[in-house]
Amino acid sequence: MLSLLAASGAADPIQWTSLGLKPGIELGFFTLRYYSLAYLLGVIFAYWHTSKMLKQPGAPMAQRHADDLFFYCTLGVILGGRLGYAAFYTGGDTGIPSAFTDFSGDGFVSWKLLRLWDGGMSFHGGLMGVTAAMAFVAWQGKLNFIRVVDYVAVGVPMGMLLGRLANFVNGELWGRVTDVPWAMVFPGADDLPRHPSQLYQAGLEGLAMLVIMLCLFWFTRARYRPGLLAGVFTLGMGISRFVNEFFREPDQQLADLVVRTGLSMGQWLTIPLILTGLIVVIYALLKKPLAAGTAAPA
Repeated sequence: MLSLLAASGAADPIQWTSLGLKPGIELGFFTLRYYSLAYLLGVIFAYWHTSKMLKQPGAPMAQRHADDLFFYCTLGVILGGRLGYAAFYTGGDTGIPSAFTDFSGDGFVSWKLLRLWDGGMSFHGGLMGVTAAMAFVAWQGKLNFIRVVDYVAVGVPMGMLLGRLANFVNGELWGRVTDVPWAMVFPGADDLPRHPSQLYQAGLEGLAMLVIMLCLFWFTRARYRPGLLAGVFTLGMGISRFVNEFFREPDQQLADLVVRTGLSMGQWLTIPLILTGLIVVIYALLKKPLAAGTAAPA
């Protein structure tokens, strides 16, 4: 019976174009793209929620530090995400990623590296950019770096959720060919039914991780164990991304890597995250928790 249902679903896959989705909101003089809006709303949520967490006992920093984080982490996401994509996901005949050497773009900006509106942002690169931003703010404010990461990590999955939903609305980053009943045909790919892997990522990397992180902070004493929130986020996000990569279509220029190794570039980059997250969680659980009355910096 299940095989018959699957066959029936595969014979008439969902057409992405029939959903009536548009890449953004037309404002007359320009289009406000949902992907840009997702980044903006994700950062705003993180700032609002971090400010809310800082009002609770045991906060590792003051509001002024959150204000600095808002600016530097936004910069880190954009610069890190773009540079990460250019370094990891754009091939080049000379061994240098093409995003650094391609000046063939039309319009005012011809350098491919700067053409953010053409797409191309890396989760791993954005994560490195945000980590660098947190390290700078912690150093500048003489804060405990790992505890700063704990608090920032709680709100990050919201950005992942919104970003992957925006990918789906844009009809990009589609999945591999499949015969599941909910398979979709994405016009940017071909006429074959594919996994809507953007929704899988939104569910695992976004919604599921957001629920886990919010519950850990608000309903447990996880925030008094330095590194636990950061470790759970890193471990959970790494596992979610590794699993989702089995359903996501590999980047065309890196398809040979999957054939040679059996794993995509995203999976190879995620393995260190999983190991790091596991080590940090174990470390946090073995350490004595902080006292509940730990004061925040002025």
